Amino acid sequence: MLSLPKNAPVSTIKPWLWSWSSTESATNAMQSLSHLLQRLADSGIDFVVIGGFAGVLHGSSLVTRDLDLCAVLTPENVERLRETLKDLHPRHRMTPQQLSFLQVPKPGEPVNNLYLNTDWGVVDILTSVLGLGDFEQLRKKAEEFEIGGKRCRVIALDDLITAKEAMGREKDLFAAKELRAIATKRAKK
Repeated sequence: MLSLPKNAPVSTIKPWLWSWSSTESATNAMQSLSHLLQRLADSGIDFVVIGGFAGVLHGSSLVTRDLDLCAVLTPENVERLRETLKDLHPRHRMTPQQLSFLQVPKPGEPVNNLYLNTDWGVVDILTSVLGLGDFEQLRKKAEEFEIGGKRCRVIALDDLITAKEAMGREKDLFAAKELRAIATKRAKK
């Protein structure tokens, strides 16, 4: 379950804004992704939440069914991911054979991006974001949220808008329009 900490300084923790009426299916998907995010926060891997889940954290009404992160995928981080996800049966979702992430890539092999199915949902881990740059670029402006008692970095709202617009897909442009309205509303407060 997602929650804000008691007595959290408002300047560092952004409020959780649910602005949509969810169906049971959407609620279950978001809860599964929240649990997955909490587990990843315990892994010791430094990451920034990006994509639709970040949009929801910023107040978007659009439901997402995957978790997108940006991180540095060093061999050490890949091994931490394997250890963290091993009981969730992680599989490469972009391969026809749904290869096991526990076996592929081999230890030490370089990895740019990971697109995984797990028992708790889809998680994509990218090393850079179109229109913005790599993990270090995103980390500089990232905002901090508390999710289920775990602090996580989340892409800054203006960076998320830039990324959505850079993608150029209809669904991303629609999301960017809603996120711009959220940013305008925030600026008026």
